This record gives sequence, structure tokens and C-alpha cells, in this order.
Amino acid sequence: MNTPTISRRAFNKHLGAVVATAAVSTQAAFAERTRKVHIGHTGITWSNADVDQAIRDLGGLGFYGFETFGEVLAKKDAQGDLQQLLDSNHIPLISGYCTINLTDATKRTDELAKAVTFSRLIKKYGGRIFVLGPNGVKRDTYDFQSAKAGIVSMINEVAKTAAGEGLTPVLHQHTGTCVETKDETYDILHAVDTNVVKFGPDVGQLTKGGADAIQVVKDFLPIVQHMHLKDYNGHDDHLLGYCPLGQGNVNVPAILDLMEGRQLRGMIMVELDNSPRDPSPVSPHDLAAESVKYLKSIGVKLRG
Repeated sequence: MNTPTISRRAFNKHLGAVVATAAVSTQAAFAERTRKVHIGHTGITWSNADVDQAIRDLGGLGFYGFETFGEVLAKKDAQGDLQQLLDSNHIPLISGYCTINLTDATKRTDELAKAVTFSRLIKKYGGRIFVLGPNGVKRDTYDFQSAKAGIVSMINEVAKTAAGEGLTPVLHQHTGTCVETKDETYDILHAVDTNVVKFGPDVGQLTKGGADAIQVVKDFLPIVQHMHLKDYNGHDDHLLGYCPLGQGNVNVPAILDLMEGRQLRGMIMVELDNSPRDPSPVSPHDLAAESVKYLKSIGVKLRG
């Protein structure tokens, strides 16, 4: 009896069909499960001069909340139209990102005064979260151990200041700053007063820095009150190596599984950096829309 044979081309075609079917089935399984999380978006994909357009685009795409920089809030407050812009686009301000110098003791008084100003602006427009962004340093000559005590002291003081204004302060580790690596993040979070200081991790930044973002979130889950949900593949210089959700190395579903059901004081914020000097040829709206498409494919529902 002759044994039936199958050509290499036919086999590959059959295998491709099986893989495609499996992928569709997996995607369908994700879509069938509704993930009970509210997702916002930061304004960094747009230039700071285009904050009005960012709010319009993100409101139209159905995000639940918005975050921008403290300096942007100050500028928009002076213009007097921010609340109307947020209300008309049905997207509330959740948080303000505030870069604070944690390493220069001579700037302590000025930085604490800045923290008061930014906190009051965030609160004025209904925000709940003071995102504490560490200052940049020259990483090749930076001595973290020498700076650690001063950083911890300053974080505690800034956090007490923000909390005194009615906000929840969250530390946000960031590449190129005085709190960048996994070890630095762990050292600082183990040393600060976590009765006041909470954690707002950036999972894309963690991945870019070589850390296991899932493990970091797991280890500090009790104090995670805010998050930047960012993906990273290292390819697009326009986007500083980051990418729309689902196109990189971050296990977004696993991160959302950890966050699901938690009552956050802040929100999970999609974020996608965009080079200010050489921005992406793809519009910020369309970049955000790619993340929306992916989120919906894994069962996340947005407004509308």
C-alpha cells in the first residue's frame, strides 16, 4: 500500500492555516473576556503645545482619563479654558506628571514650593494623583548610593506636601534619571515612607531598562496606585524605541491581569513617547488609535 505524501508547499500552507486559526481563536478568547479596568492616556504623544488636540483626540477615542505635565497645567490654567476643554470632550484630568529635583539639596525649598503649586493645579481640575518624576542625571558618573539618603528624604517631603493638598503621590521610575534601574527602584521603595509614598510604575520604561516589569509590579502591587502602560520594542527612533500597545515586548494582558479588580486612586494610563526633535510621521491620534484597537482585542472596553 502506498503511503500518501504531502508536498512541502502544501504542508507549509496547511501549517500557516493552523497557526492563523489558533491566533484568531486566542484573540477571540481575549475579546470574549471583558477586562474590568478603566484606561486613560497621557498627553506625551502630542507636543506640549498641542494639549488641546490631545484632549480632543483622547476624548474621541473613548479614554477614561487624561494626564499631562505640571508645567502644561500651569500654562493652560493661565489661558483659562482647561476645564471647559476637559468637560466638552468628556475626559477628566486624573493626574499630573511633576519632575522634582531629588538630588540637589540647594534646590529643596524651591522644589517643595513647586510641588505645592503643581498639587493645587492638579486638585483644581479634579485630579487625584501627583506623579513624582525624578530629575535627570549623568548616568555614566552618577553615584546612586551616595545620593540615596537625600533622594529618600526629598521623596518623603514632596509626598507629604502633595498628600497635604489632598492628592496621592506616586513615585515614577524613569530611564535617564536618579531612579532608573530595578535595583534603584527597589532600594528607594523599601526606604521611603510607603504610608504616604505610593508607586506609579512605567512598565515600558522598566522593560527598556532590562527589568521584568511583571515581577516589579507583583512585588509592589499593594502600593501601586497608578501606572503608565507602555510597550517597547526598541525599533522606532521616532518613538524612542516604544510602540503602540501589542507591538512590543511588554506582556500587556499579564500586566492588566495583575491590575484587574484593584481600586486605584489613579488610573492605568497608556503612554507612548514621541521624539520632540524628530516626531513620528504617524499622527498622535492614529498612534493612540492603534493602542485602542489592541486593547479592545483583549477585552478592554473604553467609553462609548
